[in-house]
Amino acid sequence: MTLYTYETGSPNLNTIVFLHGGGAGGWMWQRQMEQLQSEFHCLAPELPEQGNSMDVKPFTIQGSAEMIAELIRTRVPGGKAHVVGLSEGAQVTVALLSRFPDVVDHAIISSAILRPIPWVSWMFTPRMAGWAYDVSVPPFKNNDSWIRLNMKYSAAIPEEYFPRFKEVFQGYTRDSFIHLMTENQSLRMPTGLERATAPTLVVVGKKEYPAMIQSARDLVATLPNAAGRMISLGKKSSLGQEHNWSMNSPDLFTHTVRAWITNQPLPRELAPLP
Repeated sequence: MTLYTYETGSPNLNTIVFLHGGGAGGWMWQRQMEQLQSEFHCLAPELPEQGNSMDVKPFTIQGSAEMIAELIRTRVPGGKAHVVGLSEGAQVTVALLSRFPDVVDHAIISSAILRPIPWVSWMFTPRMAGWAYDVSVPPFKNNDSWIRLNMKYSAAIPEEYFPRFKEVFQGYTRDSFIHLMTENQSLRMPTGLERATAPTLVVVGKKEYPAMIQSARDLVATLPNAAGRMISLGKKSSLGQEHNWSMNSPDLFTHTVRAWITNQPLPRELAPLP
């Protein structure tokens, strides 16, 4: 089945494929796609069991990587694209690089978790994820206050995205929620990354979990042509804001994408990964 895909720019331009995080959709890249559409052909597919791709089942990271590789081969002249992934989309980017490195020109991997988070991982077995869905989603599908609370304090997504976030929240099924949660916590460093020679920028937030920061270090050590950077949005920023910095600092994110794929200096807010 075909993934629903947002598109801007002319197909005659070099293509950027944006891969969204879990609990979001292609709409999270609206600002980047608007800002880059005169320079690049931009595609933002919605991953399986999410948003407008809800009928594409099931969501798995490996299956998503296969679909993105096929999307690039069929919709991008030359069959090669720049790929930008955040959170779960970053995990799909890692899988894409490990299995289909030939379709990637440049890559940006922002906050891909590849190690267990000790006090979180136990919650995301299928049984526990199903329980979490039962108590936190169906009773609140029409409760805007609860949905907004999740959006702001769990995901740090700005208010302007509330209507789209609400659609995602209301669209969850028990199966899609379980797949999303368990896949996110199960990915580990894949084999084959040593074949991925595309220049790859690995980014992580300064305030993110130690396991996320160490995952970034692992990727930089494994990928043959990678650079690691740590993003800081200031003392008053939260972990979630740095994790979802494409929406909280969209101009900075766009600047980073443009700079990386055109071989220009990166913004000063991205310090070398320690």
